[in-house]
Amino acid sequence: MQRNLWLVLFGVTLLQAGSTGLFAQGQAPTRDERRNPASERQSSPQEVFQQQKKFAAVLFAQNHHLEALPIYQDLAKQSPGDAEVLFGYGACLIDHSATVEDPEAARAERLQARELLLQAKQLGLNSGLLENLLELSPADGSLRYPGKPEVVTEIQAGEAEFVKNNYLEAIEHYSNAFKLDPQNYPAALFIGDGYFANKDFAKAGEWYAKAIEVNPDVETAYRYAADMYTKNGDQAKARQMAIRAVVAEPYNTRTWRGLAQWAVMNHLQLAPVHINTHNEIASDGSAKSTIHWAPNSSANILVILMTYNGTRQDWHKEEFKKNFPQEVEYRHTLAEEVAALKAAAFMLPKDKPEAIAGDPDLMLLKKLCDAEMLEPYVLLSAPDRGIAVDYIPYREKYRARLEQYLSDFVVPVTSVASSTPVASPSSAKP
Repeated sequence: MQRNLWLVLFGVTLLQAGSTGLFAQGQAPTRDERRNPASERQSSPQEVFQQQKKFAAVLFAQNHHLEALPIYQDLAKQSPGDAEVLFGYGACLIDHSATVEDPEAARAERLQARELLLQAKQLGLNSGLLENLLELSPADGSLRYPGKPEVVTEIQAGEAEFVKNNYLEAIEHYSNAFKLDPQNYPAALFIGDGYFANKDFAKAGEWYAKAIEVNPDVETAYRYAADMYTKNGDQAKARQMAIRAVVAEPYNTRTWRGLAQWAVMNHLQLAPVHINTHNEIASDGSAKSTIHWAPNSSANILVILMTYNGTRQDWHKEEFKKNFPQEVEYRHTLAEEVAALKAAAFMLPKDKPEAIAGDPDLMLLKKLCDAEMLEPYVLLSAPDRGIAVDYIPYREKYRARLEQYLSDFVVPVTSVASSTPVASPSSAKP
């Protein structure tokens, strides 16, 4: 998906903080600036380098990646240790690979681009955009689109036009692909991208929705829609889409970065939601466990911790086999963790709420139980490898509840966002 560099995770704004403003938005270069961006006075080599670097950054920020590529290439030769230059070079090279007809030559460019991005990361460049590009760049440089050959051909033709900023031509090719295969997710998504890039936001929203309709369990269309709504000032809709992206793929780090970036753009922070159970339970099915508690803890707290611990030990010994007879080896399940938390919550002093007022873990446990949000909490805020296995079956039945958990416990609201429901009717499956 190389033509989406400027769309990934709210674009290049992530790189502005703490940098030289490499990808900050700027005015379009004038005709004279394009001819000679350096000052007419005699400049030092370092000044010329910095001027060229800023000029390349403006081109990149305005989506002229192919024009920026040779500048970054030259800058990288001059300063191979400049992380920002290496990033720009690698990102633009990914785009350029879409215009290369020879598959092996294109793959070689993507391999080179990935190496440049890795070098930028090793040199200390830290950004969500960089992480996203690395995650989207296979280690072998391959790029495979789903569908029959004629569908893939149209998508590739659209990609080549997109990176040249020929958005209407790109949309035409993507549309041809979608006509050939109305269930092709990338085709629908890329049509939306084309309209987004062409500033037809209404059409972009329609096609992002179409991609979601094709496959609601892929995060990308939600995240790109969130980006669009954020930039257009519809923070309520952006919040909704960013939340739905996480629910689609909660164990994909891109979705959480996108959600965090929405919060940053609105001067907010995601709430850390975590219950410290003060327990260490063996993961191999044995009954070994350890409870960590402060010597001055109350007797009530110790009883609650022991109840949690004892319930989990029961699952290690017998309950797992009873509840999951089809599974050969023990794993930590959603059912086990929820059962342990419910057992602990049952021991909370109901007639003396002040007894837990000073313990944030027990207060959170009570709040989650009262809201009937233990399952979403475990799946989204406290998962492990075993629990993750239970996510998809739960989402099939309770998608709206997962979205509501994120809205109520994790994602703060703005004065605008608070007026819009998180879960649309189409987001909740029966």
